[in-house]
Amino acid sequence: MDTFPLKHTKWSDRLAFDVALMLEKSGETVDEVIARHKITSDDMLTFNQDPVFLKKVDAYRSEIQEKGITFRLKARAQAEELLTTSWTLIHSAEVSPSVKADLIKSTVKWGGLEPKNDPNQLESGAGGVKIMINLGGEEKKMTVIESEPVEEEVTEDESRAIESA
Repeated sequence: MDTFPLKHTKWSDRLAFDVALMLEKSGETVDEVIARHKITSDDMLTFNQDPVFLKKVDAYRSEIQEKGITFRLKARAQAEELLTTSWTLIHSAEVSPSVKADLIKSTVKWGGLEPKNDPNQLESGAGGVKIMINLGGEEKKMTVIESEPVEEEVTEDESRAIESA
């Protein structure tokens, strides 16, 4: 079983961030970026032909120009790289199950994949009831009734009455 994270590209978000810093004259030189990321000059030329890479670099440059190099931007770039470490720990036999569970929960949270109690969920089809009544005839206007799920507490007496019914 392959226990390493998938690499969809040969470049990382951190490389795009470092290139953006370099272009904004806030980071390392080209040679330093190439050495730190263990890539060749040819790799850099190839990445500069990749529209996804160029878009990522432009997004980082815009954020740097508008907001400066904020702590949050640096933390986000670092977090991207730490996902590889998290993946390795999750798939390691020497790491306890509780640590693995915490890492998995954190990754889900950071990825924004936790279920939310969002009132707009009805629009996405995630619950509730939507009834459409067409009374026939083209002159009649279609009536749409939307209902949201109601969460009511049921007392013991009500629960017994429901069960006995």
